[in-house]
Amino acid sequence: MVRVSAGDFLRPASLRLEYGRTDPDAFYDDWLDVKALRREVLDASETGRVLPALWDSSIDRAYRAAYEELPPGGVALVDGTLLLGRGLAFEVSVHLWLSRGALERGTPEDERWKLPAYERYEREADPQRRADVVVRSDHPARLAVLVPDGTGTRGRGGAH
Repeated sequence: MVRVSAGDFLRPASLRLEYGRTDPDAFYDDWLDVKALRREVLDASETGRVLPALWDSSIDRAYRAAYEELPPGGVALVDGTLLLGRGLAFEVSVHLWLSRGALERGTPEDERWKLPAYERYEREADPQRRADVVVRSDHPARLAVLVPDGTGTRGRGGAH
């Protein structure tokens, strides 16, 4: 298994921050290098060579990481925010869902400008409908899998 963080596939600051450091629409639309993630991880997993990290946004430079070999039947596990609804071909997707209140309470003051992007994500990408598995994670010690309720939407489920 190779673990890949979408946070290591952000675009350079000159592109990512073109509209400022706290623009929620730019955060939603422009921060992630979707093409690179697709090319270097999702499509590359077919060849068995996956690039685990591309761009170090803290210093705005390439990581220069070596490709990692996936063994036959190996898995590339991709984590990150705002990933569903971007046309990325995940074999299985898990969405960790937070209620609006829990998201507001858990978001540090200096990152609260991102909240409108998360609301937009819920509205436009509809991750609860797109994901194969939805886990309600308002309380990390009491996770709950939300199961389809027969109408195509997900209702409350017991903790699993």
